[in-house]
Amino acid sequence: MAAQPARKDESSNPKTAEEARAFVGYVKSLFMPWNIDALVDGFTEDCVVRFGTVPEFRGHDALRAFFTARSSKQTGYRLDKHFRSLMNDTIANVWEGEWRDAESGVAMRGYGVEIWVMRGGKIAVWEAAFNTGRADQKNSVADLLR
Repeated sequence: MAAQPARKDESSNPKTAEEARAFVGYVKSLFMPWNIDALVDGFTEDCVVRFGTVPEFRGHDALRAFFTARSSKQTGYRLDKHFRSLMNDTIANVWEGEWRDAESGVAMRGYGVEIWVMRGGKIAVWEAAFNTGRADQKNSVADLLR
């Protein structure tokens, strides 16, 4: 397992844009390759997740199942995640990803926006909106509304 960058102060939330940017970069590093244990550890035990159209779920067990399911379906996952803003204990970021669908082998891509509400240096609420599609096709607004 590759060494992961250490956070300066594990007990407090990012207080500056630079600290929030570093935190977003750290989270990004955990997806390539999937480090599910470290990802789950970055959330509070009572975390709340609202991820697209997936029904809201809570806690480490459900989060681990979610990441395990995603990692098994998204082979060769490559992620680019960018910090956008910090206000009080809330971080906003955007991401672009590419992967191969594990069942069909089709190249896929996605784009999303995330809001993280932090508590004690960990993500307590994760809200995400995103779109995905085949990497070899351009989607129109009409395609997205089907």
